[in-house]
Amino acid sequence: MRRAVCPGSFDPVTNGHLDIIGRASRLFDEVIIGVLINQSKTGLFTIEERMEMLREATAQYGNVRVASFHGLLVDFCRAQGAAVVVKGLRAVSDFDYELQMAQMNIGLSGVETLFMPTNPLYSFLSSSLVKDVVKWGGDASSYLPDNVLARLVGRLKQN
Repeated sequence: MRRAVCPGSFDPVTNGHLDIIGRASRLFDEVIIGVLINQSKTGLFTIEERMEMLREATAQYGNVRVASFHGLLVDFCRAQGAAVVVKGLRAVSDFDYELQMAQMNIGLSGVETLFMPTNPLYSFLSSSLVKDVVKWGGDASSYLPDNVLARLVGRLKQN
């Protein structure tokens, strides 16, 4: 079985993330969305909330599942039986950072990295940017799944 991991913090998941996940789901038998638990950062959403939003947003894909991890990505890949990491690239600046990570991952464990260019509709999109747009009353409905937009609006009203 060809299995791949799409890692990230997904705080929150955007349509850009979903574009990469959906495309990966057509290339691999199984795609595991690995939600990084970064204890040095406090996210807007809990890990459990992020995982729930991802499950809802990817429900149409029969070969996608969501799991969380901490520590090294390559250890998570090994535990999941995945030999490939799939990463979306928005710009050259993403490539510079991601190439270093990919080279380290192959050196540590033999895990390959597949880079996918982001759909031009989402080339500027990031979770941080979307949070700012919603925070200041902007319309982010083109950039987020409906379930995520509703939760984000609700969460930012609380803060």
